Amino acid sequence: MDRPIAMFDSGFGGLTVARAVIDLMPEEDVVYFGDTARYPYGPRPHTEVAAYAEQITRWMVDHHDPKMIVVACNTATAVALDRLREIVSVPVVGVLEPGLRALLSVSVSDRVGVIGTVGTVASGAYQTLVTDLAPAIDLTVAACPGFVEFVERGETETDQVHVLAERLLAPVSEAKVDALLLGCTHYPFLARTIADVMGRDVVLVSSADETAFAVQSQLSIAGLRRPESEARGATQWISSGDITVFADLGRRLLGPELDQVTSHRWE
Repeated sequence: MDRPIAMFDSGFGGLTVARAVIDLMPEEDVVYFGDTARYPYGPRPHTEVAAYAEQITRWMVDHHDPKMIVVACNTATAVALDRLREIVSVPVVGVLEPGLRALLSVSVSDRVGVIGTVGTVASGAYQTLVTDLAPAIDLTVAACPGFVEFVERGETETDQVHVLAERLLAPVSEAKVDALLLGCTHYPFLARTIADVMGRDVVLVSSADETAFAVQSQLSIAGLRRPESEARGATQWISSGDITVFADLGRRLLGPELDQVTSHRWE
């Protein structure tokens, strides 16, 4: 029970998941790895992303002995989740299915949308999940290249990102969806802009909170939860890139828990 929850993302987007996990289970230890030396994952070939995800997972198991791995990246979840579950003995939780289940639960019209990176959309993972979970649902999926880069530059409410959002969100807007899943962990940082473009009648769903609930549930089932009465858990932040940049932007996005950042360079 005293082992940490380990999570990773290509960069900063997974901090939305970390924030949700810390808020829901403040007594748990969390180790977060941001692979900022190689971000973003979205435009990369699937085989490359899968290799990165496996490398990070093995490293975290070897060096931090976690009780659970959280793949806090939609693209990595889409292309590597099944493989990661094969290579480690601890539970591995991804962000796709929890978010999609929440999306389906809030839709009234059964017309829903998912936006994600080029890599996530091209993987077909959400389309396959919808076919398995709710084949009658009318799903519209749109890739949003450029969103991640705006978030990681800290430009979340500029005129430029609003213009880009109007263009990229046109397919889901024209489909008259009543619920939209932010299918990249970076996108909640753009929620205000996305909401302005989509309109007040469209419910925005973030996978971060739903993933945190899935983590809590699986830990409880496995008997791995720390008692809620325990003191606040420790956090550890690791980046494969510039740790000063990671600390500065990460602290603005996550909050004061992101203090000291450790560097890990891939050989």
